[in-house]
Amino acid sequence: MAPSTPLLTVRGSEGLYMVNGPPHFTESTVFPRVNIISVTNKGLLHSFDLPKAVCLEFSPKNTVLATWQPYTTSKDGTAGIPNLQLYDVKTGTCLKSFIQKKTQNWCPSWSEDETLCARSVNNEVHFFENNNFNTIANKLHLQKINDFVLSPGPQPYKVAVYVPGSKGAPSFVRLYQYPNFAGPHAALANKSFFKADKVTMLWNKKATAVLVIASTDVDKTGASYYGEQTLHYIATNGESAVVQLPKNGPIYDVVWNSSSTEFCAVYGFMPAKATIFNLKCDPVFDFGTGPRNAAYYSPHGHILVLAGFGNLRGQMEVWDVKNYKLISKPVASDSTYFAWCPDGEHILTATCAPRLRVNNGYRIWHYTGSILHKYDVPSNAELWQVSWQPFLDGIFPAKTITYQAVPSEVPNEEPKVATAYRPPALRNKPITNSKLHEEEPPQNMKSQSGNDKPLSKTALKNQRKHEAKKAAKQEARSDKSPDLAPTPGPQSTPRNTISQSISGDPEIDKKIKNLKKKLKAIEQLKEQAATGKQLEKNQLEKIQKETALLQELKDLELGI
Repeated sequence: MAPSTPLLTVRGSEGLYMVNGPPHFTESTVFPRVNIISVTNKGLLHSFDLPKAVCLEFSPKNTVLATWQPYTTSKDGTAGIPNLQLYDVKTGTCLKSFIQKKTQNWCPSWSEDETLCARSVNNEVHFFENNNFNTIANKLHLQKINDFVLSPGPQPYKVAVYVPGSKGAPSFVRLYQYPNFAGPHAALANKSFFKADKVTMLWNKKATAVLVIASTDVDKTGASYYGEQTLHYIATNGESAVVQLPKNGPIYDVVWNSSSTEFCAVYGFMPAKATIFNLKCDPVFDFGTGPRNAAYYSPHGHILVLAGFGNLRGQMEVWDVKNYKLISKPVASDSTYFAWCPDGEHILTATCAPRLRVNNGYRIWHYTGSILHKYDVPSNAELWQVSWQPFLDGIFPAKTITYQAVPSEVPNEEPKVATAYRPPALRNKPITNSKLHEEEPPQNMKSQSGNDKPLSKTALKNQRKHEAKKAAKQEARSDKSPDLAPTPGPQSTPRNTISQSISGDPEIDKKIKNLKKKLKAIEQLKEQAATGKQLEKNQLEKIQKETALLQELKDLELGI
């Protein structure tokens, strides 16, 4: 029988132990070494002698334990021993050993019912059925395949694969349905794109669509130190689109709602924007701008936390996404880890090494902003990892959202707000409010746009072209009817606006226009030279012609 509240596993320099979940928070069990322990009765199931193991992972139904240790070769150059082991949790026997040289994608991927298991091997994805690792049930072969992700949920199983571009060819992501891999039309959907050194593929819970974050290591425009990112949407019915993000800048985080009908993206230069999109990639709600770089949906999908961790102060915004109402704004300073409790009510934040080696510890919050429990590691110790006990969906029912902070015996830690430095000359003068950035407030995009679909970047560009042509036509009409145009004052007209006068001869007007264009280019070259830029020989020759061009322009205007 499962416990009434999830347990918390804590790993650090003090050892590995478990803590009872809310509301007790008492220490449950201490383990002197890493073993497989039954959570229900705290009994030892198996113990493995794996001194160099650095990665552990259970299969979804906890029947298989995968362990990985760094791959090493012998001094004489012979191949090393297999470093990826798969153990039967029930019997403790080793089911299979593989050679896995890279840490990236070291762990095999299972379907939720463990009927299917897959791992990447060179240019192939090998599939195993019913945890029989001695027989390869199927293979998906693609040249230079880099990554794959199995879909969640029951059959039919789907897989998304990524192949990076090379020699001018674009990168692409393809969706397949297992085991239909043969033939040119076997793919359910295909999306190709340039500007992708790596991708992150995110299936929604119903396995009907994938979000692809394509990233480049270097932004050739120089706009961002973190490279350039684009967000793509691919559906299993063959539809695909580029998600248009209103603000330029990096994409920090993208997360699906558990309903699989919408997703949230955090993007743009700081202060970053956060927007919820529907399956048509249309914005539904914009949370405005703020210091944030991560988004976390609750297990039931009715609460969304927008947070700013890492190099940000740890500010969190807890939102009711059904009514788009702000619940609380707690601050978890110096946090490096965040996780929702499976009950959908409590939040875990932690400061762990090696990301930060000082002020290590963890906090358990209620989503209304109250701290229910906190633990600070001694100054001579470190906290390495904290995690909730996993549970299957549906164990904890969704509860009604409350907006009033729950009572707590732990006092909230109000962070000290540092005041801005004021030089001595300004300290006795009134303070003027000045901001580096104008903050954008939240807005409901659905009610604002109504039934009209937001314009894409291409549509906006075409609309601007159309408006520019329309304005040019109106200007041409006003040029043909000078009597209707207002007559400017004789002394208020500067020298460079004489081109508004009309000679009546199209050839002369054309010459005047060209001369003014050349003089404008000369002015720009002179400004560049004034800033210290080295000009080319032909550019210097253009500047020398300025006097002659001015005289020619004067003669033409006097002849009008």
